[in-house]
Amino acid sequence: MNGATPPHSIGELSARTGVSVRTIRFYSDTGLLPPTDRTPAGYRRYGEAALDRLHLIGVLRELDVDLTTVRRVLDGDLSVAEVAAAHADATALQIRALRLRHSVLRLVARRDASPEETVLMHRIARLTSDERRRVIADFIAALEAGTPHARDAAAALRTPLPELPDEPSDAQLAAWVELAELVADDDFRGRMARAALPPADEDVLPGVAPEAVAELIPFVRQTVAGARAAGIDPEGDEAAPVVDAVTARFAAVLGRPDGPELREWLAGRFEAGHDPLVERYWRLVWTLNDWQVVPGHLPFQPWMAQALRRSGRVSSSRR
Repeated sequence: MNGATPPHSIGELSARTGVSVRTIRFYSDTGLLPPTDRTPAGYRRYGEAALDRLHLIGVLRELDVDLTTVRRVLDGDLSVAEVAAAHADATALQIRALRLRHSVLRLVARRDASPEETVLMHRIARLTSDERRRVIADFIAALEAGTPHARDAAAALRTPLPELPDEPSDAQLAAWVELAELVADDDFRGRMARAALPPADEDVLPGVAPEAVAELIPFVRQTVAGARAAGIDPEGDEAAPVVDAVTARFAAVLGRPDGPELREWLAGRFEAGHDPLVERYWRLVWTLNDWQVVPGHLPFQPWMAQALRRSGRVSSSRR
């Protein structure tokens, strides 16, 4: 043994690796770390190869590799690369699950959910991708079994199907939970059957001559899109010129005075032609699919009605 490194005791292995004596003894008893030799008194001794083996065991265990797999690596049945690849995939799944759990907890806290709502949100959030698709497919299928208008609405819903990503943001998870709650509601299904498609221009202004509608609706739609693109709040002072421009055009084309009566009439027409819950559905789909909201694609009626109502309140307060 001239020049050879003397064998190590369990205590020396522990001091050199930081692994507890109890753990080293366990590895040795289970055959993961067999002793190189024994003293006449029966004490276990370990050579340098055992020291390297213990280092590898420690690294694999720190990476949460189970003892059976560790044994297969040590016996040469599996390479470290193979184990690393498998555990990288498993870790990715665990991370995804933790992110989902974190998002659900944040959503529960933000919504101040009751115990019943918490259970429901957790169940909805944990649906598999196939189960989520089935929820939407069942919703659309129920529409297809309805009126011709409902079938047209179902066809429109099939193009932009909502898809929750594998690693959703908090906003996307919240959108999915809200959307799943919506489509499970029978009342909402009826509203979607009636209003999933944008109303025809003549339906927005019933009783108005078609040639007048053909001039007025594109104008108000374009005007509201520009206001939205500019970030103008319908409840803010900057909305006043937009309202004035729209009502002036309506007054000129319809031959009516621009005043509180015309503005109230317009607000009522715009509100009647729009369902805010249906618009909410489309906004949730855009959020889930990570699509940019284009102002020109949003319904113009709610913005215009809100701005008209605000102008009426301001006028009343100044009297």
